[in-house]
Amino acid sequence: MVFIMALPNETSMLTHGQIWAAIDSLAGRNGLSVSGLAKRAGLDPTTFNKSKRTSRDGRLRWPSTESISKILSSTRMDLDGFISLIQVDRPPRSSRVLPLVTYSKLISAFDAAGNPIGEDWDEIEFPDLPIDLVFAIELDSDALLPMYRENDILIASPTVPLRRGDRVLIRLRNDDLVAGILKRKTNRTIDIDLPKRGAAERNYAVADVVSVNRILWASQ
Repeated sequence: MVFIMALPNETSMLTHGQIWAAIDSLAGRNGLSVSGLAKRAGLDPTTFNKSKRTSRDGRLRWPSTESISKILSSTRMDLDGFISLIQVDRPPRSSRVLPLVTYSKLISAFDAAGNPIGEDWDEIEFPDLPIDLVFAIELDSDALLPMYRENDILIASPTVPLRRGDRVLIRLRNDDLVAGILKRKTNRTIDIDLPKRGAAERNYAVADVVSVNRILWASQ
């Protein structure tokens, strides 16, 4: 199976490596793993796993055109955008230094508008993400149990688009921090489910929220 797509001013055959690299890039641009991308598109979570890209006897396996159509639809990307992710000579994935703050200092590390401030920040190296505003949180307590434990590292961003089922960390105007699973977000309210046993769904007025940080990765 070979994909043939029209690129600007030329027609090129896409190699097996290039098409899979484009899927990897699409996942990264949306702050997802390839498993997360597949789930968002309504596919089996293992659809794009590394183990599915070649057969046991070494034959190359290609993603179906239907699966590609579904991930483009779920991420609101058109075919031209997907093609732009394909790089003939893709360099090794680079790393990036992210600002790091401990959970206990998280509130004082941001101003009222949600922008990083102060001198409580450290740094941590992490694989590069195509997101401008992203930071790391080191948990120095068990305040986020049962979702996360002390010493876990969270990578979060307040600018990545939110979807139902995303894990989020919400900062309220009264300086409370709430971690949960996004259930619904409208122009007026944010509803989240709390993973604690017996905990009820919580609802917050958007006017009472400073920021909603989507948790992109955790070192669990």
